[in-house]
Amino acid sequence: MAEHNDFGKQGEEEAMHYLQANGYQVLERNYRYQHAEIDLIAQKGKMIIFVEVKARSSTAFGNPEEFVSYTKVRLLKKAAEHYIFAKDWQHDVRFDIVAIVRTGGEMKVKHIEDAFY
Repeated sequence: MAEHNDFGKQGEEEAMHYLQANGYQVLERNYRYQHAEIDLIAQKGKMIIFVEVKARSSTAFGNPEEFVSYTKVRLLKKAAEHYIFAKDWQHDVRFDIVAIVRTGGEMKVKHIEDAFY
């Protein structure tokens, strides 16, 4: 597997541990529906949170969260809608981004709640 793919998986692991440490229950990882994938689906109280994880080894070209495209958001919403109907979820929903930057050997996590609607 390419090094950037390995780093992406490390980023997802880091994001999952961060969410769990902050009271979220991770329900799904890499949930797929057609051409869409949701990195993490978590629950906190009566809210389902669909999480896009973006990991970068540098901010030289911008912050990780800046790389969530309009197309990606559209696909995330499509997959989230499928999940909501499949699980018959009747409560609140939120879309978050967990941005991770590796600085030296340290991973810095930035959690952006309500990143898009």
